[in-house]
Amino acid sequence: MGGMRDNSPMVLGPAELRQMQGLAQEITILRPEILVGDGTVGGLAWNFGKDSQTLAGSWRHRLWPRPDGDGRLDAWAWAKLPFTVTRRDGTVAHSPDANLVWQVHPDRPELLDEILDWYAVQAAGYDRFIIPQDADAEMLARLPAYGYVPDPEAGGDDGDWHLFNRRVLVDLTEPVLPGGFRFTTAANVGERAATQAHVDAWYPSSFPDNGMAGVQATWPYRDDLHVLVEAPDGTLASTAIIWFDPMSRTAEFEPVGTHRAYRRQGLGTALMWHGMERARAAGATTMLVACVGAPARPAARELYRGVGFVPISRDVPYVKRQG
Repeated sequence: MGGMRDNSPMVLGPAELRQMQGLAQEITILRPEILVGDGTVGGLAWNFGKDSQTLAGSWRHRLWPRPDGDGRLDAWAWAKLPFTVTRRDGTVAHSPDANLVWQVHPDRPELLDEILDWYAVQAAGYDRFIIPQDADAEMLARLPAYGYVPDPEAGGDDGDWHLFNRRVLVDLTEPVLPGGFRFTTAANVGERAATQAHVDAWYPSSFPDNGMAGVQATWPYRDDLHVLVEAPDGTLASTAIIWFDPMSRTAEFEPVGTHRAYRRQGLGTALMWHGMERARAAGATTMLVACVGAPARPAARELYRGVGFVPISRDVPYVKRQG
């Protein structure tokens, strides 16, 4: 217990996030199959960047520094408590449950018990969700003793569980766009247009007005690796952010989306090939992406499979209900 720093009442800031990403970098090299959803280098950057100005009050976090004091972490935990947001169409979305994102160095699995104890305190009174990967035997072995059970709804054939996929950046195909469409980047179109592209791809989105500014200010964002497809009429029809980690030489797509009026035209596939080319040119040797894996929801899974991604792990949702 002596190495812990309990900073849960404090706002999660860029310095703490960078430490959390540092551990994610190590796990990406050592055991990428146990990286939890939203706990990758890119997932952390995306979720912190877009929501830190609006949802930070519902976040709790804790860091477990290494005993040698070198600034690196043995573990971290990020609890996301219930929140309410207004979508762009005026409707309101309420998340009534607690969710946990975490990472633990593979050499320190005993810290999983401290994380679960801490989460119980932070999320007391709420239904508590936790989603390890199927390769994470250490966490899966612990959950029953803490009262967690598999979530049949989230983990079912029509659930929202995700596959984590990887592709080595070799044998890339030249991207082909329909006539009149062209590739561009956020460096060319600017923050406002990049925001609109995201909102259009996930309409009705709850993406905050200042969300893209936060994303662009978060390491390791690069506007030349924020790639888009522009339609003949100037609409930004497809968008993807690539997060490149030079330490592991790994790049990650997060997020990827296409305007609802431009789907089924091959834009997503072309953007994937184009993005992988740019990632390789930046120095990446491997690409990562997460997607919905449920059999009843095959669209994203088939998109990534079609450009050569192979699953390396899948979510296994667990829940502990209150009352």
